[in-house]
Amino acid sequence: MTQPTKSNRKLVTMLILGSLGMFGFGFALVPLYDVLCDALGINGKPQNTASTYEAVIVDKNRTVTIEFVAHVQSGMAWEFTPTVNSIEVHPGELTHAKFHARNLSAKDTVGQAIPSVSPGQGAAYFNKTECFCFNQQPLAASASAELPLIFYVDPDLPASINTLTLSYTLYDITAKVGGGIKQGAAK
Repeated sequence: MTQPTKSNRKLVTMLILGSLGMFGFGFALVPLYDVLCDALGINGKPQNTASTYEAVIVDKNRTVTIEFVAHVQSGMAWEFTPTVNSIEVHPGELTHAKFHARNLSAKDTVGQAIPSVSPGQGAAYFNKTECFCFNQQPLAASASAELPLIFYVDPDLPASINTLTLSYTLYDITAKVGGGIKQGAAK
């Protein structure tokens, strides 16, 4: 039998260090991604909790276009659309909007909507006081529901931003929540 040579030990040491370095880099990717998105103003992450609306002075001299976009996870048998594609709002004004969801399958399903705001800098100024995205959305087979959204745009929104796009992606989380629909769900 041959003894491991010095070069073999060095190679094994380098491979172990390289593996540890790749693991560490993979671990650091999430915070790096967040920093990069903040710096570039992409992938706007709106708050995931309800804001409290306090009466503010509505800026009637300025309008902001709010565009609504809805996507459904590939393979999910739901129809999910905004009732309007865009609206004009005055910053500071409390605004109501709705989305429509319909379960096209023959089984009960639970959905969860994940929001995103573009441009990313605008996410900090888009405040939701009520949103279907805060909760899971159970729908019985072939059922439909109107999903409410109440929001306001902070009057401090930078003047360079005239349009905000609110995009929702709806995911099937039935398996994650045990597949059952609680009493009182939309039928």
